[in-house]
Formats: sequence, C-alpha cells, structure tokens
Amino acid sequence: QVQVVESGGGLVQAGDSLRLSCVASGNIFSTNLMGWYRQAPGKDRELVAQITRKGSTDYADAVQGRFTISRDNAKNTIYLSMNSLKPEDTGTYYCKADLVVGTMPYTYEVDGWGQGTQVTVSS
Repeated sequence: QVQVVESGGGLVQAGDSLRLSCVASGNIFSTNLMGWYRQAPGKDRELVAQITRKGSTDYADAVQGRFTISRDNAKNTIYLSMNSLKPEDTGTYYCKADLVVGTMPYTYEVDGWGQGTQVTVSS
C-alpha cells in the first residue's frame, strides 16, 4: 500500500507566499521523478514543476522564477515554495510520484497521485 499526501494549501492574497509539501509513504523501495501539477476550474491539469532524484528541475513558463521545487530523498518528500502568487495560480495542486515499491527482488513501478491541496489567491 502506497500513499501520497499533499499539505500546505490555503487562501492568500496576491503577492503572498505559500509552501506545499508532499510525502510518499508505504512499502517504497525508491522514489524517482516527482512533481507538482495543478488544475483550475474548467481547465485541464497541467505540470507546474518536477524534480528528478538527482535534483534536476523543470518548471512551467508561468511559474519560472517565482516557484521553487525541492526534495528530501531520505523522507520521500518534495516541496513547492511559491512566491509572488497571482490569482491565476489558483487551483488544486496535486503531487505525482514515480515510485518503485516492494522489496528486492520483487519490486515494481507505480505512479502515485495525491488527493490534492487547494490554493486560492485573491486579488
């Protein structure tokens, strides 16, 4: 059994900051690519930022320079530091974790998704 749980969302004003956290737990052998996605009402889910196990990062153009993704491999955790928030950043933020679960030699890959955390930015 694997769980992916996000936290840290909330209601803030434009220009404020928030920090999201995502923890993967369960019978995890290793965590590979992990990332944050968001979905605004009436829109498709989109990639916000992702980070490899070695720390290479990739950002959506809309958040480049304002958001920072980081991770703690020992804790199977990633973070998203969001600064200079804008109303258009409003949405449900989801964590995705590419996991290897099980115990050697009986391991397999799983794409884990969290239930989401709401971020609302008022103007």
